[in-house]
Amino acid sequence: VQLQACGGGLVQAGGSLRLPCAASRSMYTVNDMAWYRQVSGGQRELVARVTRDGGTDYADSVKGRFTISRDNSKNIVYLQMNSLEPEDTAVYYCYVHQDTWGIVWGQGTEVTVSS
Repeated sequence: VQLQACGGGLVQAGGSLRLPCAASRSMYTVNDMAWYRQVSGGQRELVARVTRDGGTDYADSVKGRFTISRDNSKNIVYLQMNSLEPEDTAVYYCYVHQDTWGIVWGQGTEVTVSS
């Protein structure tokens, strides 16, 4: 399975971006889907996660601003990012975990928020 992430770019503080991540195979059997981010020289950190039954978790720093959702019929997981802050600047990676595939990472998409 492959994951294709896109939607990154340059945005001013206070703006919005939506990051879609498309899977090459059906996501109906996928357990967790998530978005992580990594700044240069830093560790990859969890931004948001959605479980198979629709439960969600968010990093404290993005609660109330970001929303993760999954569309199993289209094999896509979305990260809607509103009220972006310069501190959100990072490379964002999508992630899925499925019992047979294991853990799969997508390529990163870069988000830059200017002040």
